[in-house]
Amino acid sequence: MITPVIMAGGTGSRLWPMSRELYPKQFLKLCGSNSMLQETIVRLEGLAVSDPVLICNEQHRFLAAEQLRQIDCLSGDIILEPVGRNTAPAIALAALQAISGGKDALLLILAADHIIDDVSSFHIAVNKAIPHAKDGRLVTFGIVPSGPETGYGYIQRGSTIQNQEQAYKVQRFVEKPDLKTANDYVISGEYYWNSGMFLFSAKKYLDELAKYRPDILNACEEAFSVVEKDSMQDFIRIDAEKFKLCPDESIDYAVMEKTEEAVVIPLDAGWNDVGSWSALWDVNSKNNDNNALIGDVFTYNAKNCYINTDEKLVAAIGVENLVIVNTKDATLVINKDKVQDVKKVVEFLKQDNRQEYKIHRESYRPWGVQDKVVDTARYHVNKVTVKPGGKFSLQKHIHRAEHWVVLSGTAEVTLDEQTYLLTENQSTFIPVGKTHMLHNPGKIPLVILEIVSGAYLGDDDIIRLKDHYGHF
Repeated sequence: MITPVIMAGGTGSRLWPMSRELYPKQFLKLCGSNSMLQETIVRLEGLAVSDPVLICNEQHRFLAAEQLRQIDCLSGDIILEPVGRNTAPAIALAALQAISGGKDALLLILAADHIIDDVSSFHIAVNKAIPHAKDGRLVTFGIVPSGPETGYGYIQRGSTIQNQEQAYKVQRFVEKPDLKTANDYVISGEYYWNSGMFLFSAKKYLDELAKYRPDILNACEEAFSVVEKDSMQDFIRIDAEKFKLCPDESIDYAVMEKTEEAVVIPLDAGWNDVGSWSALWDVNSKNNDNNALIGDVFTYNAKNCYINTDEKLVAAIGVENLVIVNTKDATLVINKDKVQDVKKVVEFLKQDNRQEYKIHRESYRPWGVQDKVVDTARYHVNKVTVKPGGKFSLQKHIHRAEHWVVLSGTAEVTLDEQTYLLTENQSTFIPVGKTHMLHNPGKIPLVILEIVSGAYLGDDDIIRLKDHYGHF
C-alpha cells in the first residue's frame, strides 16, 4: 500500500493578497469548493493508499488539522516543521516516520498546491510507477509540456526501461530555460516539466540520501530522535534546535540529480502548479469575454480579466488583461502580464512592518475564526465564530476589558468562580484582571461580537492559565 506524503509548508506570496504568510495558497479555495490541500487528498480516492502524512509549518498546524477534519481525513500524522528546510529534509522526516514501526512503505510525494484536471490519468501514471518503486527506483512524474514554459525546470528522458512503455531513465534535470531553449525542448519531445511529484520506498530514499547527502540525513535523524506526539491533537513534533541545523536543500539537488536509480514517467493530466494569478486565470472557467469572475462582479466592455472579490462588489468597465483581487483588507490591481511583480508589494509590506503580508483581517484559530471588524489604538471590535466544542484558553488581561454579545448559538462563560450560559442577544462584561473563558457547548457554531477596550491591546497581554490546544 502507498503512503501519500503531502507537503504543505509553503507561503505562496505570489498570490497575495489572498495568500498570506499565515494563510498560504494551499489552504485557499481557488478552484472549486475545496481548498487545494483538500483537493490533493480527495484526488487520491481510487488509489490503494493509506491515510496521508502531512508535513506543514508549525504555525499552520491548526489550520491544516481543521481542513483535514472537514474531509474526514484527520489521521494523526501531521509532522510539524519548526523551520522550513526545503523538500529533501521534509521528505526525510516522512520517510523516518514511515519506517519507525519497522516496516518499509512506498511514499507518494505530492505538493499540496497543485491542480490536476484529469484524475484518471494521474491514477494510471501512479499505478505505472509502482513496480519501478518496488524494484528500488526513484520515480518522478514528468509533465508533458503544453508549450515552451520558462517558469519550470525540465527533465530530459533517457532510454526506455526494458519491457516498459512510457517509463524512461532520467538523462538529466535542467534549470528553468530561456524561451528559445524551452521551445527547443518542446520540439524535441524528450523533455518534461519537473512536477516535484515522486514515488519511491522510504528505505530507498534514505539509502540514497545517506549516499549523497549524509549531512541532511544525520540532521533529520537527530531531530527525529526526540519525537513528541501530541496526545490531544494530531501533531508530531521534532527537536526544533536540531532541525534548524539541517541544510536547506531540495530533493532534486540532494538526490534526484545524483542517483543512478531515477526514472521518469510522463504525465499528461492538466497539471498546473498555480504559481501566479495568470495561472489561475488559465485554469478557471471564463465567460464570453474571456473573463474569469469569482464573487460579486459586474463587468462592461471588459475582456481577458481575472477578478476575484471577497464580499464587496467590484465593477470593471472598459479594461483588458487585468487581475483584480479584492479581500477584506487589501485590493490588488495588476496587468496580467506583470503578475510576477506581486512580490514587490509583499517586499514593501515587510519593509514597512505592515501586517497585510502576514495575516488577513480574518484569522483562524484552533477554536474557530476571528474577524477584526474595527482596529483602533484604544478599542477593537471582533466578530468571533467558535465551532461546536471549541473553547478559549482560561486567561486574564492586565490592560484591557472585554464585552461579549451573543449573536447566535449558546455561550458558556467562566468568570472567576462563576460559570453561566448566554444565548442570542444576551451579553456579559469581562473586567480588567478577571479570569475568564468562553466555551461553545452546543451543536451549532457560536457567533459573538467581542468589544475589546483599554490602554494596551497587544497579544502579549493575554496571560494564559490553562490552554486546550498546545499554545504552551
